[in-house]
Amino acid sequence: MWPRHARPIAAAVLWLLLLSACGDDSISAAGADAAATGDGDDAAEDVDAATVGAAGSPQEMGMLQIQVGDLLFDARVAGPADGEPVILLHGFPQTSYSYRHQLRALADAGYRAVAPDQRGYSPGARPPAVEDYTLDKLVQDVIDIADAQGFARFHLVGHDWGSAVAWYLAGAYPDRLASLTTLSVPHPLAFADALNDPDSEQTAMSSYMSYFRSEGSEDEITAGGAAQLRTFYEGVPEEDVDVYVEALGTPDALRGGLNWYRANDFAQPPAPGPITMPAMYVWSDQDTALGRDGAEGTTAYVEGPYRFEIIEGVNHWIPDNAPEQLNTLLLDHVAAYPL
Repeated sequence: MWPRHARPIAAAVLWLLLLSACGDDSISAAGADAAATGDGDDAAEDVDAATVGAAGSPQEMGMLQIQVGDLLFDARVAGPADGEPVILLHGFPQTSYSYRHQLRALADAGYRAVAPDQRGYSPGARPPAVEDYTLDKLVQDVIDIADAQGFARFHLVGHDWGSAVAWYLAGAYPDRLASLTTLSVPHPLAFADALNDPDSEQTAMSSYMSYFRSEGSEDEITAGGAAQLRTFYEGVPEEDVDVYVEALGTPDALRGGLNWYRANDFAQPPAPGPITMPAMYVWSDQDTALGRDGAEGTTAYVEGPYRFEIIEGVNHWIPDNAPEQLNTLLLDHVAAYPL
């Protein structure tokens, strides 16, 4: 490892080597500036995350900030600026880091992939009131982020809570999406059907929600070095769990994510608009939070071309624990429906 004081120099050297080796102007000036003048680990991370695109040219992978009104969203970005845009929405309790494998795969295939840390997760987009986390506001954030990035139409991917936002966005703004991919969480009405069915396993599987909604649960979950929080990430490598805990391991940081549960009702959700764009729903059969009833019931609520994929032997954390399988499905789906 380079000493901290030498990392900006090391970063600049690496960028110069990339430029001289490739002679490619597609490396952004912003990325080069960050490498040459960046602060400590951030500059080194941008260079370490550089990947090679399908055409053999280096594609920037790094961080950016997106201003939306009074909110400032942190985001991970990868791929050429002129690539077809893909927005990826993370779930709870994670950040855009959960899509690290998908960002690289999409960049390699020539897409422009943007994964924001959503409302409550970005330190600059963390309003205090529970009512600031209703689904309509979460959906509007994504539309505003897309507008700020100049994405008139885009592919949308969501996992966990990110899937819930994606379903509602797809229903409200069908003309904005070239394709929809949701992971783990089924269509909201299919989930409500399962949750309200006394014969379904979903009621027991969702019992944790009342705890998440309870006042002060963020204090308990993050107590003792976030000991309880660490137990949530079953099968996720410890070094990756450390990244999530670093971002969310305090009551103030976790409260934003828990406010999503407090502000919304899955048992009696509003009906999304019709899902008419090409949609793929990916469910894993070892998910302990989302059962088969809601997964299989989703087909009744999708009007456009629909693809249901089951990843066997994998738990809830699909992007982390089944990256190769997910990447294959995702790239195939988005390629089938170009902008």
